Amino acid sequence: MFENLSEKLERSFKILKGQGKITEINVASTLKEVRRALIDADVNYKVAKQFVDTVKEKAMGQNVINALQPSQLMVKIVHDELTQLMGGEPAPFDVEGKPAIILMSGLQGSGKTTFTGKLANKLMRERGKKPLLVACDVYRPAAIEQLKVLAERIGVPVYSEPDSKDPVAIAQHAIDEARATGRDLVIVDTAGRLAIDEQMMQEIAAIKAAINPTETLFVVDSMTGQDAVNTAKEFNDRLDFDGVVLTKLDGDTRGGAALSIRTVVNKPIKFVGTGEKLEAIDPFRPAGMADRILGMGDIVSFVDRMQQQYDEEEARRIEEKLKKNKFDFNDFLKQIAQIKKMGSIKDLASMIPGVGKAIKDMDIDDDAFKGVEAIIYSMTPQEREHPEIIDGSRRKRIAAGSGTSLQEVNRLLKQFDQTRKMMHAVATKSPLKMMREARAARKRK
Repeated sequence: MFENLSEKLERSFKILKGQGKITEINVASTLKEVRRALIDADVNYKVAKQFVDTVKEKAMGQNVINALQPSQLMVKIVHDELTQLMGGEPAPFDVEGKPAIILMSGLQGSGKTTFTGKLANKLMRERGKKPLLVACDVYRPAAIEQLKVLAERIGVPVYSEPDSKDPVAIAQHAIDEARATGRDLVIVDTAGRLAIDEQMMQEIAAIKAAINPTETLFVVDSMTGQDAVNTAKEFNDRLDFDGVVLTKLDGDTRGGAALSIRTVVNKPIKFVGTGEKLEAIDPFRPAGMADRILGMGDIVSFVDRMQQQYDEEEARRIEEKLKKNKFDFNDFLKQIAQIKKMGSIKDLASMIPGVGKAIKDMDIDDDAFKGVEAIIYSMTPQEREHPEIIDGSRRKRIAAGSGTSLQEVNRLLKQFDQTRKMMHAVATKSPLKMMREARAARKRK
């Protein structure tokens, strides 16, 4: 995400490295490169110019404190202004109401239907909501079926009227259904088009007027860059939506939409989609996005994703098994499943400060666990529960059954045994006792 923009901004800051102070000349040279980087990232020209002018005004006359170099000070100023450019603070999201109603809008292909499922899943898990999804796309043949497939995966109902071509009536009937069945959240998925047209605008405006939604969201494909901003402006002029959702931020996006849309449309970005998985959705944090653009990671979003998958009861169960040295391959499979639910491995790693730059050229396969899972699934239930019984003949059978080599099976078993011992030590000993033992071991050597 934003790799090209990050690299170009980093190069622009190098102009100030080794400089003793900030001057009009070296600031002008740096900001010329910053503006070029922003325009290359498909940021709106006026937004880029205004941004650079603001940064220049704040940079000139700044006293560089002893702890900072001019380049470091410039990074801080650019970071602060990027944060403000994208909205400053995270935007609130209102799901109060009986039921709360969320209206989805956007062009066809923007990821609107998929995001409907993701949002329902998130609000159900984190806020205890009971969603009802509404299929109001009466034109695209597979739209209703796609929504039903997503809803089935997260265990929520879908309201649809396959024989009706009146999306306004469908939406109204769905709200009545939600009240009758005790559903406190209605998410209305509407039709999109390949381009903006008058019929589409009249229809979405009519639905909004009829159901008076709590939140109206505009979903846009971030990979379309400046076109996304122009489309958002036209929708907002007619619909006056409450916030923007940027999808496909895990793709080869240049960043222009994220950096321009708040200024041009004057509406906050509320969520971002970062992958195909139903868990791949994050609230939009302007400061965190600025961190990532400048190669600083986004540790807050990383922790948020971890907490979404954290199960306190399961954690206690694992802790007890670790203390008894009973952690087995069944537990290991559950841990792998939790990691996979957090999203793309490369995207997760890029959130850790200092890691993003190190892995930018690495090809990290999201199926990296497939070989490990194949080996474990080739074990018998008894072998998974008691890895210590896996002898040479069993290892050969597991290798043959998983399509891997004997060396790979041996390596996994060795790593698992070492990891289990380490985790058992951490679970049973206090940090102070472990430090004392480590010091004693060093003395013995």
